[in-house]
Amino acid sequence: MTLERKVTITAIAREAGVSVPTVSRVVNGRSDVAPQTRAKVEELLRQYGYRRRASAPGDRAALLDLVFNDLDSPWAVEIIRGVEEVAHAAGMGTVVSAIHDRAGPARQWMKNLRARASDGVILVTSALEPLLHKELHRLGVPIVVVDPAGSLALDAPTIGATNWAGGMAATEHLLELGHRRIGFIAGPPRLLCSRARLDGYRAALESAGLPMDERLTVQGDFYHESGFNACNALLELPEPPTGIFAASDQMALGAIEALRRRGLRVPQEVSIVGFDDLPEMRWSAPPLTTVRQPLAEMGKVAARTVLRQARGEELDSPRVELATELVVRASTGPPAGGAAQQ
Repeated sequence: MTLERKVTITAIAREAGVSVPTVSRVVNGRSDVAPQTRAKVEELLRQYGYRRRASAPGDRAALLDLVFNDLDSPWAVEIIRGVEEVAHAAGMGTVVSAIHDRAGPARQWMKNLRARASDGVILVTSALEPLLHKELHRLGVPIVVVDPAGSLALDAPTIGATNWAGGMAATEHLLELGHRRIGFIAGPPRLLCSRARLDGYRAALESAGLPMDERLTVQGDFYHESGFNACNALLELPEPPTGIFAASDQMALGAIEALRRRGLRVPQEVSIVGFDDLPEMRWSAPPLTTVRQPLAEMGKVAARTVLRQARGEELDSPRVELATELVVRASTGPPAGGAAQQ
């Protein structure tokens, strides 16, 4: 091995095959490093003759970075809550950023990340462009992706939920109540979770022997207004649905508002099912039947996973999917007349 006169922690991390934060922990005498990894890094530190810089007031704190596209959803708050609980227990701070699906804020976040030498990054965004992906790898910062959008440019562990099973459970619930014309308000098609929920909806219809009517599937974007507009489009059909499955709670609330403005009662005339089970859904009018996605738990698992990587530990699996669960409340009931439609 060729020794460098001014060796860096990055060079040692590359030689050891571990992350920069892992080497930093060894240098700083922290205990949260696997024994084998610690021995390997310490041997390289001796070979390189590395000398730790004298510490100074204001040395960086242990930090996790949590990055979203946007922060204007209760969904994001639940993820933050889970990450923060694990980070706090580990004596770490959490830096929350929103990059708004644009290159400028993403580059600024990367610049800030380099300056503060984060211990790990949890991405809840698909907006980081390939050049930034490369830079994250170059820095050797542990990365976990929550609810990945599609084929990952990053070779990173992912945390998600059983979206297909959740979509199927929501649709089967409406079928069991007797509904046969069931509308679906879809999420953004570029997202894996959206496509999986749509596939679950289709699978439930197919299992029930019902033909797929493409007119009953309307595009949304997970937010209230798109649910409102999509529901209005479904109600304009010659044969409107008697039950609607919206792929997010916010779209479900938008659909309920569209029904209210038309003088239609939920669930007496149209049943509504959402997806997420955000905390306020039990207080909606009526309380919303929905598929519970364990958002806070996803945040906890993501934080634990990134910390395990930072300690140089091997992961059990590169992909974790947490179970969804149907939560039945008052927004669903049998179709008007009480008999299954033909």
